[in-house]
Amino acid sequence: MRFLAVIITGLALAAPAAHAFALLNKIGMAKADYFVAQQAYTGWWIVGLLLPLALLANIGNAVALRADGTAMMLSVAAAALIALNLVIFMIFTQPANAATENWTVQPENWESLRVSWEYSHAVNAVVTFFAFCCATFASLR
Repeated sequence: MRFLAVIITGLALAAPAAHAFALLNKIGMAKADYFVAQQAYTGWWIVGLLLPLALLANIGNAVALRADGTAMMLSVAAAALIALNLVIFMIFTQPANAATENWTVQPENWESLRVSWEYSHAVNAVVTFFAFCCATFASLR
């Protein structure tokens, strides 16, 4: 279970990290360029399925490690951070995706939607990185 929690959480980190690394290059793009760039993410929803899997793997790890209080708490922390990622996504990222129909429609408030979308991914990269660290530390105990 330890291995699965680390691997799945690490894989779940890949997409938000990629978004975070691209943020500085994309945040100032002109409207037309930004909407073209966003099409590179078509089909990335499949990577999002790793988040619920990481949540379940870390919960399973917490149960498996219940005899080691510290390892269990690290696994619970990893699961809580993954849950926080999902909440941030639902509050900030998904509404931007919906309002722009996955960045195929250009509403007037596209710039504020871009800010929500880009920065929510950056925050989620940090949150998921900490989840990965917790999962890793739990597995090393």
